[in-house]
Amino acid sequence: MESLCFHDGNITNLINKRYLDVRHGSVHELQMHSSLVKRMALERELEGHQGCVNAIAWNSNGSLLISGSDDTRMNIWSYSGHKLLHSIETGHNANIFCTKFVPETSDELVVSGAGDAEVRLFHLSHPKGRGCEDNTVTPAALFQCHTRRVKKLAVEVGNPHVVWSASEDGTVRQHDLREGASCPPAGSSRQECRNILLDLRCGAKKSFADPPKQLFALKSCDISSTRPHLLIVGGSDAFARLYDRRMLPPLSSSQKKLPPPPCVSYFCPMHLSDRGCSSLHMTHVAFSPNGEEVLLSYSGEHVYLMDVNPAHGSSISYTSGDVSNLMNFAPLVNGIELQSSVSGIFLNGSSSKRIPAAKLEKCKRLIQMALKSLKEDSNFYYGIEACNEVLDDCRDEIGPLLTFECLCTRAAILLKRKWKNDAHMAIRDCHRARKLNASSFRPLILIADALSQLGKHKEALEFSIGAQSLAPSDSEVALKVESIKEHISAAERDKTNKANGGESRSDPRAGRVLSLSDILYRSDANSDASQDGPRSERDDSDDDDDELELAFETSMSGDEGRDVDPNVLHGSLNLRIHRRGDSTGETGRANGSCGSPASSQKEKTAYQPEVVINMKQRYVGHCNIGTDIKQASFLGERGEYIASGSDDGRWFMWEKRTGRLIKMLHGDETVVNCVQCHPYDCVVATSGIDSTIKIWTPIASVPSLVAGGAAGPETSNVLDAMESNQRRLCRTREAVLPFEFLEQFRMHEFTEGSLHPFECTQS
Repeated sequence: MESLCFHDGNITNLINKRYLDVRHGSVHELQMHSSLVKRMALERELEGHQGCVNAIAWNSNGSLLISGSDDTRMNIWSYSGHKLLHSIETGHNANIFCTKFVPETSDELVVSGAGDAEVRLFHLSHPKGRGCEDNTVTPAALFQCHTRRVKKLAVEVGNPHVVWSASEDGTVRQHDLREGASCPPAGSSRQECRNILLDLRCGAKKSFADPPKQLFALKSCDISSTRPHLLIVGGSDAFARLYDRRMLPPLSSSQKKLPPPPCVSYFCPMHLSDRGCSSLHMTHVAFSPNGEEVLLSYSGEHVYLMDVNPAHGSSISYTSGDVSNLMNFAPLVNGIELQSSVSGIFLNGSSSKRIPAAKLEKCKRLIQMALKSLKEDSNFYYGIEACNEVLDDCRDEIGPLLTFECLCTRAAILLKRKWKNDAHMAIRDCHRARKLNASSFRPLILIADALSQLGKHKEALEFSIGAQSLAPSDSEVALKVESIKEHISAAERDKTNKANGGESRSDPRAGRVLSLSDILYRSDANSDASQDGPRSERDDSDDDDDELELAFETSMSGDEGRDVDPNVLHGSLNLRIHRRGDSTGETGRANGSCGSPASSQKEKTAYQPEVVINMKQRYVGHCNIGTDIKQASFLGERGEYIASGSDDGRWFMWEKRTGRLIKMLHGDETVVNCVQCHPYDCVVATSGIDSTIKIWTPIASVPSLVAGGAAGPETSNVLDAMESNQRRLCRTREAVLPFEFLEQFRMHEFTEGSLHPFECTQS
């Protein structure tokens, strides 16, 4: 008989507990038990759409699945029979991005949102024999008050009367089905619709310290199932916002842009909060099943987990000052705490728990494995996983010495692996290590390495000199100090050459004419320098006068009537290129900005940025660049696992607590966008660019990391896929054009004098 030993318990014992203790929640534990998750494989494909499937959702009891597609149809499927019950021609004239069952309506009401800026409600009937031959159905309600694409719908458990919609026009609107079947009412304009719950048209922030000013194009929203007054939204900047609907102002119209209302909390990984990257945005936000955590998925980034209330979890809050302090050396450890203190560990070398000898030996072997991968410059993934296992499973027991060694080892391996943001994760580990042993030079020299990779050579020099003061005779530290000094000297020489009219030898674009593609895009200067080599010293010298910026203005022809395709730019487009610091640039306001044309320095000084909640776990390996509807979801009633689609046609499952990759499956010929777990069974539905929906169940003969069990691809193929995705993430370029413009267009490279026009991007 096969052994059933898994980290989440013996499955036989869990089944027996149902008979011994009726109060025991064994059903919840069994739904996504690791023995089942590791056997997940494709059971069947649901065929019925003629285009990309952009939205899927289960009803409350899991008996039905609804889907929306580029073919503008909504399909309703039977879970038990895997049959298409209804296929509704919605009447939308653009891609459907979101669909929902309205709660407490016996699944009779369904709602859709689309790229035509409309929200449509349909009443289903279930006469026998009608099946999927439905023709165009007249919507029971039609809401046309949004002005841009509707990207997400939200409903409240137990509330059949209200649907919320989030749009790229910067508003969350509340549609009360009891108040009317259309909006705007006959004879009124959409500007008069008083249904705006949340007005964020002036809500986007370029960075943590900047006040909100720009249009915040909403990409996702979610309502907590346990505390439905809580609403989280994410969109065209790095910050997710949590709102209490009870504290929001009364519903308003769009006739006047209002300042964004105060939120309960901001959520953003600290290393993303101060980048000022115009293209950084979220594609999905979600509450955990118990409402205590939130999940954020970023375009060109990873997936991050955070606590709703950091006082009750392991996340911590930080301020704008904490972000800058993180990169600055202090002789004493007075800085912020990057994670909650390691419970059970004391600086006298003892721990609050006695660890069994066998477990202690296992931890030591794992650390030795990690040190071997570091020494041999190979198998970095396994070295990091070995450290993760020690820190995740034994950190309360092994004491500060082994914890210190493990943190420093993991940081050193991260710096060698050089995946996106690995340098920032290494800095986190090193600050934790400094709290355990402030007299060691090792964390300081590792932080210096990380800062050098990030192009922050002056800050790196401070940490390396600090390390030298602790180990004055160490030759490695002395070499690091000299190396950083040489980097700074080279940057100063480049700066002098530029000031004298010369060209920097380090500038790869020097000596050639800049193409329009060079102007419209620049390398992501705020990302790890490991992506494209070390960053320019311009960041350290504060010399940005040579950097190009681009202002644009649009003149829309005619009224935004219903006959205008929202995916086509009508009217004229005026572009003006100027150098940063040029006075002409100050008069050009980005489209969608709020306030006066020029923002005073006094106004910036007066703004007090809010406290932000930091990440407690990240999930890596996938790639999220090509589409802005890519989901990250909790799996199971307890949310033990995290899943996300990927641009390589795969979808990934991680263990929530540790971030460890559990499963990787091929789910689409191009891109997987949607991943939705069944409410009660170990079943997952996925969709993407293909016109089919895939249903995944634990039918594989043996547990494995990939599909097919022992006969499937080897683990090395998993690593190859993850490495390839990381390379794609690191090749992304930051767009100079504002996000709200580039979200609809992509500029192709100019080759041999030929011009490729703007083309619509994938959604």
